[in-house]
Amino acid sequence: MIHSTIKEQIKEALRAKDTIRLDTLRGLSALITNEMINSPASKPGKPSTEFLSDEKVLALIKKSAKQRKDSIEQFTNGGREDLANKEKAELIILEAFMPRMMSKQEIRVVAHSRLEAIKSQSNFDPKSPGKVVGLIMKELAGKADGSDVKSVVEDLLSK
Repeated sequence: MIHSTIKEQIKEALRAKDTIRLDTLRGLSALITNEMINSPASKPGKPSTEFLSDEKVLALIKKSAKQRKDSIEQFTNGGREDLANKEKAELIILEAFMPRMMSKQEIRVVAHSRLEAIKSQSNFDPKSPGKVVGLIMKELAGKADGSDVKSVVEDLLSK
């Protein structure tokens, strides 16, 4: 389970005195604990004694990674490279827990085959790629980045 792995890595980061890793993992652990406290299975104010499912933990990790990416962009635009570098280091730690995402080429293969089936439908609108992206994202949930899927679909529709 990812949650137990995070707890073990917190101990390792403590022993290694790796402060960035430790802070990142503690923050992630706090997010998980908050989610457990707010889950319907827990008693009011007390976390459930069970671990969260890997899917829920991955969703929290993805949310944290997205926040880091947004922060990196903001700090870079604001000329704060020191803070952007810290966020980049934290992002690398978070991404280690996430499954490998499909490349644009792999997405293109799936999107191309789905697009042929979708084009044959009577309500297909090539000017509205959103529906196509939504259908492909359902199939590739957790395996591909949404922005990559969108750019591949838009590229295929423009041809």
